[in-house]
Amino acid sequence: MTGHPKPSVAPPTAASGLILTGERTLPDIPDEQYWFQRHVVAYRLAAQSIADRVGRGSQVTVLDAGCGEGYGLAMLADAGASRVIGIDLEAAVIDHVCATYAAADHRIEAEAAELSSLPYPADTADLVVSFQVIEHLYDIPSYLESLARVTRPGGQVWIATPNRLTFTPGRDTPANPFHVREFTAGELRSELTAAGLQVQHVVGIHHGDRLQALARHRGVPIPDAITAAPPAAWDDALRAAVHATRADDFVVRRDDLDASLDLVAIARVPDAGR
Repeated sequence: MTGHPKPSVAPPTAASGLILTGERTLPDIPDEQYWFQRHVVAYRLAAQSIADRVGRGSQVTVLDAGCGEGYGLAMLADAGASRVIGIDLEAAVIDHVCATYAAADHRIEAEAAELSSLPYPADTADLVVSFQVIEHLYDIPSYLESLARVTRPGGQVWIATPNRLTFTPGRDTPANPFHVREFTAGELRSELTAAGLQVQHVVGIHHGDRLQALARHRGVPIPDAITAAPPAAWDDALRAAVHATRADDFVVRRDDLDASLDLVAIARVPDAGR
């Protein structure tokens, strides 16, 4: 998924052949690096959690609900997961995932399916991640119920989503036409709790020093600078800054959630009462 709505221009096509639709971001488009690397941060957090579990001798099955292009599946597998399942609604995207990632790593598999009715038995996964998805959905309770059902008792469900307070400041209706509902940290926590999940903590993704300095220099938030005009109209300094963006340009914090760019909620599936 991408960020703020983009100016109306012909959508770029990645080397993979996938088109940048506005609902997903792609890894090999230089002008998309700010959004892409911002999304990578959540996958890096999940990958570290997997590596920690594997280091303690556990085997980890991961399901990525709304995997998009599939770059995150490779990151999760590289962290040591024994099985990585990618689910996305669009068949063409799953074809790409299978040809690009599953063909190169036997631990990765992918299937086209509705997230609210995942075609897997209960307790399939130790960890379910669903990043930059919940804001696009109408039936959030069914979606969360589906994620929890395929997660084993004691396993975790990770949700990442834009922070409404910084993504669409000053309004309740999302500015992004692809978003149905956006969340504050408190609203996200309440939604997960209502679904019977035990929220362990919520963290926020923030700009690091380099991106903060860039925003101060330009006098506007970086997303606003990027989306004010199509990439062809960017000045050289902005273009260079976007192309140079890396995941390390963002930091993860547990405090000041209201000022964060994106929220990552980590919730536990209860041991009983399922």
